Amino acid sequence: MNAQIFDISAYSVIIIMIGLLLWYKSYFLDELPEFSKHTLDMLRQPLEDGKIRISRVKYSVEYPADFMLIASMNPCPCGYYNHPTRQCTCSPGAISRYLGHVSGPLLDRFDIQVQILPVSYADMCSTAPQESSAAIRERVMNARQIQLDRFAADSSNSGIFSNSQMTSAQIRRYATPDADGKALLGEAMERLQLSARAYSRILKVARTIADMESSPTVSAVHIAEAIGYRTLDRSSWGT
Repeated sequence: MNAQIFDISAYSVIIIMIGLLLWYKSYFLDELPEFSKHTLDMLRQPLEDGKIRISRVKYSVEYPADFMLIASMNPCPCGYYNHPTRQCTCSPGAISRYLGHVSGPLLDRFDIQVQILPVSYADMCSTAPQESSAAIRERVMNARQIQLDRFAADSSNSGIFSNSQMTSAQIRRYATPDADGKALLGEAMERLQLSARAYSRILKVARTIADMESSPTVSAVHIAEAIGYRTLDRSSWGT
């Protein structure tokens, strides 16, 4: 009995420590499918709710765990599936097993999913002027200020200061797209078989894209870009 109590207490302490470590920080997981599937799926609740809950027979406690998760992964074991010039040597079964280490519900909780293609030699040698990091930072800081002002003026706000934290009611209030945007999103939801969770995340990302442009309205252009950031949600990806 003492050993059983010790195991439960140790587990709880570990979960508490994880919650405190995760709170309002950013974490990067490289080679995501190499992690234990069970371990990765344990991240689903804190990613969704920003909290870790521990329930036992006599008590239930809750700890904050609001964090940003960034991850990378190869598309297959050899790394060349969908490569524009290299031939993938993996069998369909090997690709399916590899991608199966990362569950659909976990991927669904990532706001942005982007497939990165190799940079061509011509692009690497290009001397065309590019937007500077300082200019990008200025746009980001301006978008952050827009969000701070938006939620500071919201009487229903409760500790929310960014678009990623918006409730369903706030999404309807602040991120409802125009008519063209609604039509485009509806078509994408049907054609790409996106989930209800993806729907909310697309609207949050689209609202942020609009903020980056200081646009008060979420338009079809913003919706299209946000949909483009849901690569791994598509039913045809990895098949």
